[in-house]
Amino acid sequence: MSFEAVKRFENEIAKYFNADYAVSVDCCTHAIELCLRREKVKSITIPTRTYISIPFLAKKLGIELKWKEEDWEDYYYLGDTNIVDAAVLWKKDGYVPGTFMCLSFQYRKHLSLGRGGMILTDNKEAAIELKKMSYDGRLPDIPWRNQNISTYGYHYYMTPETAELGLKKMPNAILTKPKKWKVTDWPDLTKMEVFNNE
Repeated sequence: MSFEAVKRFENEIAKYFNADYAVSVDCCTHAIELCLRREKVKSITIPTRTYISIPFLAKKLGIELKWKEEDWEDYYYLGDTNIVDAAVLWKKDGYVPGTFMCLSFQYRKHLSLGRGGMILTDNKEAAIELKKMSYDGRLPDIPWRNQNISTYGYHYYMTPETAELGLKKMPNAILTKPKKWKVTDWPDLTKMEVFNNE
């Protein structure tokens, strides 16, 4: 099993969502983190109802966190950025041009792989850089010892095994109607103790 499976899976997801490029990662939260790092975001505004790992990123990255009440559906933007949390989105031609749209393949998602995510973009330079960032600062198809590493990497890559599973399960995911998530499927995070102790 090789990283050719990862490339094939990235190509299939990009084609389905109608994005120019897809960069696979080990989870959606890390997809968002890599985009925040690359864009050097200093502040994020997120809905009070989302998954808890997203506000945790603000603490991890040392960026300002602001909350907003938002009745979002399928995806939401992180504040005034072009970074999109699309963890629950499964839609043909669903890519929004000009964005970094982050998908999830966590076990409860429509394409359930246990773990995994993807960054969709129409920016070739960003796609190359995000791939390197996800893969220890290197390009995956060249031995790292033969590369002059110029990008900090974060060891967030998708394994070939996960990509193979994605390729196997994708045809059924395309034929199956996805669950429609409601904003009330998430609790109000601002009421949690962890966000009220600082």
